[in-house]
Amino acid sequence: MKTLLKLEEAAQFLLCVVLLILNGVAWWWYLLLALGPDIGMAGYLVGPRTGAFTYNLLHHKGVALLVLLAAFFVEVGNMLTNVHTALLPVALVLYGHASMDRILGYGLKFGDNFHHTHLGWIGKAGGRE
Repeated sequence: MKTLLKLEEAAQFLLCVVLLILNGVAWWWYLLLALGPDIGMAGYLVGPRTGAFTYNLLHHKGVALLVLLAAFFVEVGNMLTNVHTALLPVALVLYGHASMDRILGYGLKFGDNFHHTHLGWIGKAGGRE
């Protein structure tokens, strides 16, 4: 089952990459796809609960889908004015990065420890410190 779930995440990641390609985004969007949402880890400088909140905010697929929904409504509004929006690539980066992280075994964080995720504990011996 674990392999099947990783394949599902890989399919979602690849869809995001293909959609970025089809939208002709600049090369630096792919750097954001790989690393951008990890800026949420900066919240751990304040503490584990804040870190978990900021990390999860940028790694939650629901947040990515809300940004995608916003992109749709902005685009509909911009059809008459022909104004480009960056919301679509932002949504694809957030969603694709979350899928990439889950392939690697990194999940949404609990507030007690960075290594405690919804996928289990990260690291040796379950990562418990």
